[in-house]
Amino acid sequence: MACAHHRLALIWADGGYTGSLIEFCLAVFALVLAIVKRSDGQKGFVVLHKRWIVERFFAHLMRTRRLVRDFERRTTSAEAMVYWSMILFMTRRLARSHSG
Repeated sequence: MACAHHRLALIWADGGYTGSLIEFCLAVFALVLAIVKRSDGQKGFVVLHKRWIVERFFAHLMRTRRLVRDFERRTTSAEAMVYWSMILFMTRRLARSHSG
């Protein structure tokens, strides 16, 4: 199973994914799972290291209306919608950087 994910080496996860999942990812997928935790003394909103990258990615995906809800019946069509959403995002980013 590790050969299917040969380009991945490190995965960041929320503090809720601690436990045996870390060892499972390493044993089955040969991936390192790094947990991004908030310190116990923090109060209020604080930007956590690397966590904002995932939140920003989900925000970009949710801009595509069809991905807001699970309308897709098959995982292949849902995967195609993610690709479509990211193509839209990247073309907008490329057009913006070359226009100025």
